[in-house]
Amino acid sequence: MPVSNQPDRPTTNQLLLALSEPEYQRLVPHLEQVNLEVKQVLYETDKPITYVYFPHQSMVSLVCKSDASIVEAGIVSNEGMVGISVILGSNTTTTTALVQIAGSGMRMKSEDLVAEFNRGGKLQSLLLRYTQTLFTQVTQTLACNSLHTIEKRLARWLLLVSDRMQSDKFMLTQELIATMLGCRRTGVTEVAGTLSRAGIISYRRGNINILNRSDLENTSCQCYGITKNEYKRLLSV
Repeated sequence: MPVSNQPDRPTTNQLLLALSEPEYQRLVPHLEQVNLEVKQVLYETDKPITYVYFPHQSMVSLVCKSDASIVEAGIVSNEGMVGISVILGSNTTTTTALVQIAGSGMRMKSEDLVAEFNRGGKLQSLLLRYTQTLFTQVTQTLACNSLHTIEKRLARWLLLVSDRMQSDKFMLTQELIATMLGCRRTGVTEVAGTLSRAGIISYRRGNINILNRSDLENTSCQCYGITKNEYKRLLSV
């Protein structure tokens, strides 16, 4: 994604950095820096989305709930925005936005973002293209969870998290990973052990370190490449 030539912007969010200076300055009075805590709910299913969020180094899962179970549909970090449905004319959605990795971010009232979006310009173009990348991620996640082994799904998910966090090291429990992948914790434990013994990752007390990214990509299914390439196609030009 192209970034602004303004190095003093107090954000690492790629959407905000890619805006022209006039557009960014119109948002500034409405932007508020906030800390996002693990398990914090940013919006809930079928409830009004009052704020949209531009994460920095935090990571947010978009999850679907069914009775007492949840499964992840997509993840958002500093490449995107949480609450994208507001630009599509709806202030509610069927997912819940749940913080999985703590960090800071920017938020603004939904109606203020929509007002700027409706002006047209680069913000509108960026958010529409980002919507397409998020849609691709969600649909590939659905296909992956339905068609591929836990090993391939875990490899894909770890690569996506690494890309979003821009780091090969992060902290996530096996219980959380199993919930997000919609599988049993024992399955994650077994696969994580296999990947660890192969020297592809190390995993200890929730601390994950990707040791061999190339082998992890080879372990993953094609769903990771499809999602990554769509992001590059739409947001790196």
